[in-house]
Amino acid sequence: MQPRVCAVSYLNTVPLVWGMTRGPQQGIFDLSFDIPSVCADRVLSGQADIGIVPAAALLERDLAIYRGAGIACRGAVRTILLISKVPYERIGVVAADSSSRTSVLLSRLILGEVYGTNPALISMPPRLRPMLEAADAALIIGDPALVIDPDELRGQHLHVTDLGEEWMRMTGLPMVFAVWAGRSDIHSRAHEEVFIDSCRFGLEHLDEIVDQEHAQRGISARLARQYLTENLVLELGETEYRGMSEFLRLASQLAPARTAPKPRPEGVTV
Repeated sequence: MQPRVCAVSYLNTVPLVWGMTRGPQQGIFDLSFDIPSVCADRVLSGQADIGIVPAAALLERDLAIYRGAGIACRGAVRTILLISKVPYERIGVVAADSSSRTSVLLSRLILGEVYGTNPALISMPPRLRPMLEAADAALIIGDPALVIDPDELRGQHLHVTDLGEEWMRMTGLPMVFAVWAGRSDIHSRAHEEVFIDSCRFGLEHLDEIVDQEHAQRGISARLARQYLTENLVLELGETEYRGMSEFLRLASQLAPARTAPKPRPEGVTV
């Protein structure tokens, strides 16, 4: 029986699964796609055997990690954006895209450690205007962040920061957002090599990936290529895993997040 593998539907995962969808690794797994939080839930609930799970899911259960491939950055990642109407040290409420637990924890860590604030959270779909009407700041991740022009927003007097860059500045370590992980009883080196080989096949076919994916994601080929080649790290080594360990250590010390009711909209022009 094929292991059930849940992958994420964002652009950042396409190279990881390219070998499994187009290359020599086809047919090895029963492959499906979803957003990060749902993918993690499917693994944690047993609906999937393995998934590309947000790093934060490793705080919830002792999953077996398939090392060598994942989603990380060593600086600006471009798809984890914190956009604020007020200076960061004055943020009282963040509207957070609920599709990634890891990014929410990362935003709380950086806001606490760097800016000395502990805002309440509102979970909302990733639509910038409603988020900024409901809260002081918006956390937008993944493909919805790629269609946002940070410079344009700064020109509208909004504060925009890339949390991958902030993490690297704060710790000096890479930030790992997601890894392949799953049930320990089916973990094998052979499966680990499939994920590594699929990733390498994808990296060897980036021109094809960019040509096929950029238009349907609503971005230019230039931005797609820049994102996949300059912002992301998809082959993970010991430095990435040290960064992940540090993230998990700090995140495990956070108090439970505060939640807040939606305040009255303020009519922000974005």
